[in-house]
Amino acid sequence: MMSELKLDSRIRLHDGNEMPLFGLGVWAAEPGRETYDAVVHALKTGYRHIDTAQMYGNEKDVGDALKDSGVPREEVFLTSKVWESDHGYEATLKAFDACLRKMSLDYIDLYLIHWPASGPRIETWKALEQIKKNGLCKSIGVSNYAPHHLEEIMELSAEKPVVNQIELNPFLQQQKIAGFCNKEGIHLTGYCPLARGRRFDAPELSRISRETGKSPAQVMIRWALERGQTVIPKSSRPLRIEKNAEVFDFSLNEGQMRTLNGLDQGLRFCPNPLDMA
Repeated sequence: MMSELKLDSRIRLHDGNEMPLFGLGVWAAEPGRETYDAVVHALKTGYRHIDTAQMYGNEKDVGDALKDSGVPREEVFLTSKVWESDHGYEATLKAFDACLRKMSLDYIDLYLIHWPASGPRIETWKALEQIKKNGLCKSIGVSNYAPHHLEEIMELSAEKPVVNQIELNPFLQQQKIAGFCNKEGIHLTGYCPLARGRRFDAPELSRISRETGKSPAQVMIRWALERGQTVIPKSSRPLRIEKNAEVFDFSLNEGQMRTLNGLDQGLRFCPNPLDMA
């Protein structure tokens, strides 16, 4: 089944909405021309999922690029996130209104709580529920949540997150979080899917790269897709944006997947959600 994936393949979330399995992340893309050009090029290449955040400072550029790209709004899945400084019910509502204004949109497809900051995070989640109820966001979820954070939402709120976006790649598989999400039907999106290039020279990865005729980056992206996860590699370089998308003309066999699944080293660049209260 996974060998039949295409650039615009989608997965059905537990709320009934569909989300593309492949997209462009714009974390660390400079606000302004760099973000704008990256998003325009990605959309021209065929990407239909763009992931931004309040903290990135480039929501406006994403919205401008979408408007100028000529791609119909309904074809593009847009994700953004509320930052820790705006946790709380009223603050989150205001942050979301600002998000819509900056992107000049009537709605976004997915809105996430970026990190499980201490404080009024249940009130933050209830604000997301209200935003969805108001028809301004189709789906709501979280990012960097550990099982105990997710259980808190499930115990105290009416709606369960549809997505948990976490740092995820063959060298950091976060099995405790991934296992919980899979059990609860919470879809995983992986950021930092290339481990910032720090393991491109790993012998096992290099061997599979040679066997498939694909780059280590392409193999790592395909690994995530084969596992049914959404993957959002970041790049602002046109050629890299194109190459990252060239992962739908090959598949990984069982032995190659088994090898990649065995590479987990806990290689982490962001804080560990399991350590957060």
